[in-house]
Amino acid sequence: MCFVYILKSLRNGRFYIGSTNNLERRLEEHKSGNSKYTGEILPIELVFKQKFESLKIARKVEYWLKMQKSASLIQKIVGEGIIRKFASES
Repeated sequence: MCFVYILKSLRNGRFYIGSTNNLERRLEEHKSGNSKYTGEILPIELVFKQKFESLKIARKVEYWLKMQKSASLIQKIVGEGIIRKFASES
């Protein structure tokens, strides 16, 4: 299984959107500071994850979500626990 995930900085409240085929490994990379962007916003917490059938679909969803550039959309997704536009692909 592959995931689109959203992390939130506990320091400044900013969000980070990512996708991976190994969520546990990727979260460890983020939390250890081995990720360029999230290393600057530590500490972080996982606030959302959604499964997808393939990494290709997860990357497509990640790209779409990043292109929206909307904190209110991200907050809505976190609150609802689903990216509705792509729910049929998960």
